[in-house]
Amino acid sequence: MDDKKVHVEMEKIVYKILAREVWNSAVSAGEFHGSPDDVRDGFIHLSTGDQLDGTAARHFKGVTDLVLVAFDTEHLGPALKWEPSRGGALFPHLYAPLPAAAALSVSAMPLGPDGVPRASGDNY
Repeated sequence: MDDKKVHVEMEKIVYKILAREVWNSAVSAGEFHGSPDDVRDGFIHLSTGDQLDGTAARHFKGVTDLVLVAFDTEHLGPALKWEPSRGGALFPHLYAPLPAAAALSVSAMPLGPDGVPRASGDNY
C-alpha cells in the first residue's frame, strides 16, 4: 500500500487553532468559514496531532487567547483532502465550512515559555 495512503488512513482526528473569539462566533453561526489565510487559499487549513507544534510555532507564536478544536475526520467527509504542504508532508485541508457542532473538544492553548501556544488539556 502507498505510504501516503497509510498516513491518511491512520489519522482520525484533525485540529484547528483559532482565536477564542473567532471560535465563539463560529459556534453562534453554526460553522466556521475560515480565517483570512483559509479564504485566500480556498480551503480551511487543519493539522494532525503530529503537525500541531509546527503549526503553532510557525503561525501563532506570541498569540494569546487561542483554542484548539478537534474534529473527527470521518464526520468531515469527502470535503477533507490530504495534500502536500510544508516540507511535502500531507496536511488536512477542508474544502467546505467547518461545522461547529462537529467539534469533539475545545481546549485552551496558553503560551509556553517560548511563546508558542500549547494545548493545555483544559476544556474551554
